[in-house]
Amino acid sequence: MPGPSPGLRRALLGLWASLGLGVFHLSAVAQEPFWADLQPRVALVERGGSLWLNCSTNCPRPERGGLETSLRRNGTQRGLRWLARQLIDIREPETQPVCFFRCARRTLQARGLIRTFQRPDRVELVPLPAWQPVGENFTLSCRVPGAGPRGSLTLTLLRGSQELIRHSFAGEPPRARGAVLTATVLARREDHGANFSCRAELDLRPQGLGLFENSSASRELRTFALSPDPPRLAAPRLLEVGSERLVSCTLDGLFPASEAGVYLALGDQRLSPDITLEGDELMATATATPSSEQEGSRQLVCIVTLGAESRETRENVTVYSFPAPLLTLSEPSAPEGKMVTVTCTAGAGALVTLDGVPAAVPGQPSQLQLNATEHDDRRSFFCDATLEVDGETLNKNESAVLRVLYAPRLEDSDCPRSWTWPEGPEQILRCEARGNPEPSVHCARPDGGAVLALGLLGPITRALAGTYRCTATNIQGEAVKDVTLTVEYAPALDSVGCPERITWLEGTEASLSCVAHGVPPPNVSCVRSGEAKVIEGLLRVAREHAGTYRCEATNARGSVAKNVAITVESPPQMDESTCPSHQTWLEGAEAAALACTARGHPSPQVRCSREGTPQPQRLRVSRQDAGDYRCLATNAHGTDSRTVTVGVEYQPVVAELAASPSGGVRPGGNFTLTCRAEAWPPAQISWRAPPGALNIGLSSNNSTLSVAGALGSHGGEYECAATNAHGRHSRRIIVRVAGPWLWVAVGGAAGGAALLAAGAGLAFYVQSTACKKGEYNVQEAESSGEAVCLNGTGGGGSGGGAGAEGGTESVGTMEAPAGGEVFAIQLTSA
Repeated sequence: MPGPSPGLRRALLGLWASLGLGVFHLSAVAQEPFWADLQPRVALVERGGSLWLNCSTNCPRPERGGLETSLRRNGTQRGLRWLARQLIDIREPETQPVCFFRCARRTLQARGLIRTFQRPDRVELVPLPAWQPVGENFTLSCRVPGAGPRGSLTLTLLRGSQELIRHSFAGEPPRARGAVLTATVLARREDHGANFSCRAELDLRPQGLGLFENSSASRELRTFALSPDPPRLAAPRLLEVGSERLVSCTLDGLFPASEAGVYLALGDQRLSPDITLEGDELMATATATPSSEQEGSRQLVCIVTLGAESRETRENVTVYSFPAPLLTLSEPSAPEGKMVTVTCTAGAGALVTLDGVPAAVPGQPSQLQLNATEHDDRRSFFCDATLEVDGETLNKNESAVLRVLYAPRLEDSDCPRSWTWPEGPEQILRCEARGNPEPSVHCARPDGGAVLALGLLGPITRALAGTYRCTATNIQGEAVKDVTLTVEYAPALDSVGCPERITWLEGTEASLSCVAHGVPPPNVSCVRSGEAKVIEGLLRVAREHAGTYRCEATNARGSVAKNVAITVESPPQMDESTCPSHQTWLEGAEAAALACTARGHPSPQVRCSREGTPQPQRLRVSRQDAGDYRCLATNAHGTDSRTVTVGVEYQPVVAELAASPSGGVRPGGNFTLTCRAEAWPPAQISWRAPPGALNIGLSSNNSTLSVAGALGSHGGEYECAATNAHGRHSRRIIVRVAGPWLWVAVGGAAGGAALLAAGAGLAFYVQSTACKKGEYNVQEAESSGEAVCLNGTGGGGSGGGAGAEGGTESVGTMEAPAGGEVFAIQLTSA
């Protein structure tokens, strides 16, 4: 026997997997040895779907078997103890198929349960009102026909994405199908334009299937609010035929104001209004142009409609006809002296007035005549007309201008005789002439020079300054006038009128004057740097006037400043401060010029020459350079001279050192030493005597040393030293004291001891007093025992440079000892 098809096998496997039927099967088996089984025992099928049912038994040889059901079948497959049948187009909410077999004279049965479900394919929201008044309730109703089972269905009403009501139908009978959900909602302003919808959910997940959802199409709600007050009409009470007048209709308390409709009409003439909205207020504005056919009383109608409601206002207006008056001139352009007639007319019923003079009766014209003059040119005439309409007096007027033809006039008010302009900025030069026709004006210099560009914007330069002849011309004649153009500009200080450098001569009269260019003429003042006083008038030039001055030129257009350097020149001048009359040079120094300069500007050149025979030039100063010199200072303004005496100073030289007598001295005799020195300034003379030499006398200038009653201690080397500011020079001489040998021996022994003792005492005294300073004051040798100041060591003197020391001269034949120190001694009279 052929086996089941693959589809059937899948169905059988699903059915055998059912836990509930398995338990039922076990219980059936437990009750009797043979049983019949139906798989699936319980099934949930989508409405219109199909299902395979398997009917089987454990009877070894069943007599017959089958499957009882009211559902349509598509095919059957059989075996010895089973059969499988496909059920199609299952639509009943609930059916119970029966599987049976005949076995051993018994009927074995198995009953199943097939239920159908239907997805919410149709979700319908009942249409909403076309307009819903704000503050009133409306109904939301949702239908889901056929969807089920209803117990698994949930419906939700939504405003946009907001859930309003959610309702579940759990607990409804399994056979129940379809659902309806209704709610009452209060209409609000914010609901205007809101979308409402319904969502259906069929939840079969507990049955092993899914969640089936669907939503209705959205429906828009339109809410509105309309004030109970009528619209406000704004329109003139009187409307003139052919004139355009604005009328408006206003209504507030509208929501939404943009959805409102407006009907605006004058009689049977519908107007086309412009709508403006501001919040909940609507204003409709239209232009009404009544025609002559509408003369009389007419109704102005405004109707505002919103939703299914409207508000209406009507007002009466009067349409009238009032043509403007007519004003005519017999000669609109009349030559000067011509007679002109002016006429004012208006329509029937209107009273006219010409320049304040009314007509005799309404509907009649008004006239006046005049002899045209220049002053009537551009004269205006006014024609007024009045008309009474519906108790209100209306007025219209017309004007006309008379043109009188006359020759040009150049008045000072229109073409001034003088113009003053600042230089630089662009200006418009105007010279206008009165006249009719309008004259043309031409301004040019009489010499055929520059022409002014009248009426054009252009730069003003100083080159335009001058006198111009202006000529105004039209067909009636011409007028001529001379005008002067002054161009003002800021001061300028150039090198010609105010040079940067000025030279004055000392002792002359001069003034510091800077000439500045500018219009109006500038005021120029000069102040010395660092001072506040203005330099004015003539000055007696002195050297202190030299310096830098700041000159400033000022006028109404500005100011300019410039620094002027004043140089004061003077002839040469020499005096004691610049060229001393006595000057000193030092012999042996490098030859130099005289220290002579001169004051003066420009700086004088100074030349000095020796009076008498010119001396040859030397590299070193010699005492032969001493003498009188003449110095001459010269510059462009003159000369000055001065005589200078030059003295040459030189260091000392001991020119002569001599003894008298020259052949030696006997004991008890007298001798004199004379020292002569050459020096400038004059030298000071100092002496060094042998140790122990007492009773030495010196002349007032120390040039002579004398001894009376010579002793043996007076014998020895004497040194004469000459000193001045430039050096020191000395010479030595030896004095011999000689006599009889016995006397010399006895006297020498006794006197020697005494002299040694006296010398030692004298040396100790000198060293302990002023000799420490190198200076000592003594009286004349004849009356003083303190005639010399010696260093205890004796010997040569100090001072002077190398080669300053002189030689040693001797009286007799004995040589002077070398070396030794000599203190300087100043010998003065007592």
